[in-house]
Amino acid sequence: MTEMTLADLEKKLGYKFKKQPWLEQALIHSSYAYEHSDQGPKDNEILEFLGDSVVGLVLADFLFTNYPGRSEGQLSKLKSILASTNSLAVLARKLRLDQLIKLGKGEEKNGGRSKKSILAGTFEALMGAIYLDSDYGTASLVLSSLIKKYFKNLPRTNFQINNFKSALQEYFYQHQLPPPVYRTVTESGPEHEKVFTIEVSSSHKILARAKGLSKKSAEQKAAQKALKKLFKNKFQTLLDEAFIIGQDENGLILKK
Repeated sequence: MTEMTLADLEKKLGYKFKKQPWLEQALIHSSYAYEHSDQGPKDNEILEFLGDSVVGLVLADFLFTNYPGRSEGQLSKLKSILASTNSLAVLARKLRLDQLIKLGKGEEKNGGRSKKSILAGTFEALMGAIYLDSDYGTASLVLSSLIKKYFKNLPRTNFQINNFKSALQEYFYQHQLPPPVYRTVTESGPEHEKVFTIEVSSSHKILARAKGLSKKSAEQKAAQKALKKLFKNKFQTLLDEAFIIGQDENGLILKK
């Protein structure tokens, strides 16, 4: 993979900065600014603060326009998916921001380039920088185009939002089957880093098994595996925390 440049980033964004310092500041993590305080670089935290609001408004506008007739509750939940740390980190990686972020030596050693919180924060800072360098309309066009490009599987019709466990529970309820039961198979590792293996079954038939750093996460992963088996090619992951199941007369059903 070729080395990423600021010009490459602008090309991916479809936007060229009039004032390059805004772009440069958006990529400076606080750890880098602290270690180079003698050089006086400004970190991206204030841009991240601004960008958080810009992203929120753009997403609300985008969903309001593209999902007419949807309830406030549905739009709020879908917005929470798109504005989540996971989703923004996905966009940051697509733009290859992980290659451009300036980190302090300590944060670099601790794997800062792969931390979702840093990636998401940098993405928000970038959106804040675009807003300051241009206007809201331009920032909206840039972010909306990224959503359409990288989140192509967003449903266009009726949808529901729930978690994997609830979706599995709903499936068994609708088919009048005994509800899924979760059982802890093993616990391993030190107390502060325990790994749980969870098994989900119904009518004594094992559906799936998964591991997680907490019982809750392992149960969600086990439910996700069970759903994939049940729906096979009709199951499509949208993001780490959202997915689409099947298609019926009401359209695609989105679960979170």
